[in-house]
Amino acid sequence: MKPARVIAASLALLGSAGASAADLALDIRDAAGRPIADAVAYAQPAGEAPPARAGTRAVIDQVNKTFVPRVTIVQSGTQVFFPNSDNIRHSIYSFSPAKTFTTKLYSGREAAPVLFDKTGLVVLGCNIHDNMVAWVFIVDTPWFARSGTDGLVTLKALPDGEYTITTSAPAGGFKSREMRVLVDGSAASPVRIPVALEAGS
Repeated sequence: MKPARVIAASLALLGSAGASAADLALDIRDAAGRPIADAVAYAQPAGEAPPARAGTRAVIDQVNKTFVPRVTIVQSGTQVFFPNSDNIRHSIYSFSPAKTFTTKLYSGREAAPVLFDKTGLVVLGCNIHDNMVAWVFIVDTPWFARSGTDGLVTLKALPDGEYTITTSAPAGGFKSREMRVLVDGSAASPVRIPVALEAGS
């Protein structure tokens, strides 16, 4: 598949972040044109993957028997902390190949952090409350973002070069989609890239 330049009509830059990097904006919607919240997007550069960032951390809280945020995206090598803001105990688990673990029943902030060191999708649940579910994407790149209720995502300061852009929203039941772009920080026209995700696993 030939890479599409982001200065083309359908793929363009949202502003320039200097002569050698640019921000890339995506407008993620479903087949009916509705914006998709909690979609994730990440840019994987062609060639060698960026190194994992040891020592980074993220937080997934538990509030009113709900994981907050419901969808998280991190680079491999990130420690995820699971505070419990409820006044009841939870036991978090994952059977996903990218990370399998179970915490003991706990409340407050005693649970040890979990190191996510393998790329892939992890689905979280609670052994006590079956309705609790969350998704963690572990990626091999520092360029990632999650959409808000407007479906918009901006990947910040991508250095010039070719990338595979992956978008996904399993929390909403949508298939992943990939496209290749060639980022050129000298491009001038700020245009959002529309991304339509199809329903299905």
